[in-house]
Amino acid sequence: MRFKAIAIDGPAGAGKSTVAKLLSKKIGFTYIDSGALFRAITLKVLKLGIDINDINSIIKHAENSKIDFINNSIYLDGIDVSKDIRDDIINKNVSYIAMIPEIRKIIVNIQRKIAKNKNVVVDGRDIGTTVFPDAFIKFYLTASVDERARRRYNQYSDKTKYSIEDIKNQIIHRDYIDSNRESSPLKQADDAILIDTTGKNIDEVVEEMLYNISMKGGI
Repeated sequence: MRFKAIAIDGPAGAGKSTVAKLLSKKIGFTYIDSGALFRAITLKVLKLGIDINDINSIIKHAENSKIDFINNSIYLDGIDVSKDIRDDIINKNVSYIAMIPEIRKIIVNIQRKIAKNKNVVVDGRDIGTTVFPDAFIKFYLTASVDERARRRYNQYSDKTKYSIEDIKNQIIHRDYIDSNRESSPLKQADDAILIDTTGKNIDEVVEEMLYNISMKGGI
């Protein structure tokens, strides 16, 4: 039996993770949050006090890390870090970790290992182009920078610490890094279906995806 992968790519704040979780529940696929994998490694690097420029040490600790998804929560070396990886300090540093080619290879191997015996929905920035180039169907989600900044702002419980303008600048910087890195840059796969989520709610986006999946022949 050949298992299927549904790839969802796009920039920060486009709604990939939220949409991927709901889509996976509706079709009974396993959800793999690739961004969480990079965030988990970033968390470990920062907690250990490793210099962000010490590439060799980062790679060494990443290779010796155990990362897994259990009941939609991510575990790093046996500890649930689902909340810790969403801290602002992770947002500011994860792109630098993701730029390291060796780290990307480690993450790709983790994703492919999970998907080897399961039908999966995977979201990230290079899923359709690098991780699962033969995915059953590929989507590329995007939204205006203003919309993405507003969404990210609304995710914070303490809004006094942030401004939408600061978040907007962070997103623009993140987009630049992700799109211009040498290893697997953010870009839309040639055969990916583009969905602009600006002004759309989660259910509308998921319904659009389900329609395209049905047009592909269903699952």
